[in-house]
Amino acid sequence: MCTTCGCDSGNLYIEGDERNAHSAFRSAPFSPAPRQAFHVTRIGGGDFAPTEQQPGQLDYGQGVAGTHAPGLSQRKMVEIEIDVLSKNNQLAQRNRQRFSARQQLALNLVSSPGSGKTTLLTETLKRLQHRVSCAVIEGDQQTVNDAERIRATGTPAIQVNTGKGCHLDAQMIHDAMQRLPLDDGGIMFIENVGNLVCPASFDLGERHKVAVLSVTEGEDKPLKYPHMFAAASIMLLNKVDLLPYLNFDVDRCLAAAREVNPDIAILLVSATRGDGMDAWLDWLETQRCV
Repeated sequence: MCTTCGCDSGNLYIEGDERNAHSAFRSAPFSPAPRQAFHVTRIGGGDFAPTEQQPGQLDYGQGVAGTHAPGLSQRKMVEIEIDVLSKNNQLAQRNRQRFSARQQLALNLVSSPGSGKTTLLTETLKRLQHRVSCAVIEGDQQTVNDAERIRATGTPAIQVNTGKGCHLDAQMIHDAMQRLPLDDGGIMFIENVGNLVCPASFDLGERHKVAVLSVTEGEDKPLKYPHMFAAASIMLLNKVDLLPYLNFDVDRCLAAAREVNPDIAILLVSATRGDGMDAWLDWLETQRCV
């Protein structure tokens, strides 16, 4: 269970199995692995009560768990989170070792819904054709629409539908990567569920998180969702071709991102017009050579 939003792990399936009620993938690959209980010590006892730090503001993120859930103490939430993330991190390390053994670059693309990351990804794949082997794991709650868009570029893709889940996890990546052809030295693009909260906490075994932010959002988005931008190695500021029609302060946005993460690389791109795409491909090539 995700302690941020409470999403369940019992509704997960790989594309095609949502139409087969008797599919083996309804249970086995996605059932929680048995594990010993992980007990936390030295965490304060009482429930967290928010205070009005300034008039008109209640902050529920100041407790030791960094969040709030009705009926759960801060201690219990921390115990659940450590239990879930501990198992996920073990699986992520296994994924990372496999990617490393085959010299494959695995990237986790994260963003809000509507940032344009699927369009950015399809344009990237078109430009990488005949240059490097690529494969894509697509994450969405429902539909196979994005995987079909990826396959139209000639790139193999598998759709992972999460049902009620708000993010991909390491087990899903493990199960999907077994079903995708990718040459040694290739690039595995993982397009996560559109969400700037939960995916920040889940390591998938990727080399880097790539945060995609569009200029149709707000320039203060990195400050509103700091954990994601702190976890990302690079931010792609997308849809810059729309800047003449918007009231968006680029300098303020870049400053906000660097306030959260001073080391974050930033590229301004337009997937439709082509701005910054060469610089993005150069970044990809540099990472392949690391």
